[in-house]
Amino acid sequence: MTPAILVTLVVLWQLVLVGYTFTLAGNAADEAARAGTAASPGARQGACRAAGTDTLSGAWSSGATVTCATSGGMVTADVTVRVPILFPGTLSFPFDVTGHAGAIEEETD
Repeated sequence: MTPAILVTLVVLWQLVLVGYTFTLAGNAADEAARAGTAASPGARQGACRAAGTDTLSGAWSSGATVTCATSGGMVTADVTVRVPILFPGTLSFPFDVTGHAGAIEEETD
């Protein structure tokens, strides 16, 4: 019975890590889009990328990519994060989790 309990706990822990990675990717994309709207158009890409990577902790930020775009008055951000296997900062699954967010571009007076 003990091996079945241990395997169940490992599987549950891995599912928690997958869910947490989805949460981190979505939050990082939201912060990146928000930072992109507040920055001037010339500095938008840098501010967006910096905010997206700063939001992620060390274990998740190492393989993360942040892409930002502006079109039609909207700033959008996509953050792609690798899902760790059992312990953050070690091995990762061969699939990525993507968070997407958008915000209305701020007007300047």
